[in-house]
Amino acid sequence: MDIRLFATVFSTIFIAELGDKTQLATILYASDASHPKLTIFMASAAALVLTSALGVLAGSLVSQYLNPRAIRWIAGLGFIAVGTWVILARD
Repeated sequence: MDIRLFATVFSTIFIAELGDKTQLATILYASDASHPKLTIFMASAAALVLTSALGVLAGSLVSQYLNPRAIRWIAGLGFIAVGTWVILARD
């Protein structure tokens, strides 16, 4: 295992997930005293593992047709577009 790659991916995903909708939804479920915390943890962890697996699968498939530089550009432009939309969106 490449520990540098592991650390890079872990820290990137960890920072990206802090305070996002997934974490807020998990907090909402955990705040209900009647919900077993272990069940909430296991379900949210399983969902994150599955979405990560889908991301790896999609990345593997897309990389067969596009080079990594094009994928980075598309992802970067996508983030800029979403950020611009969030800034300019009216409530």
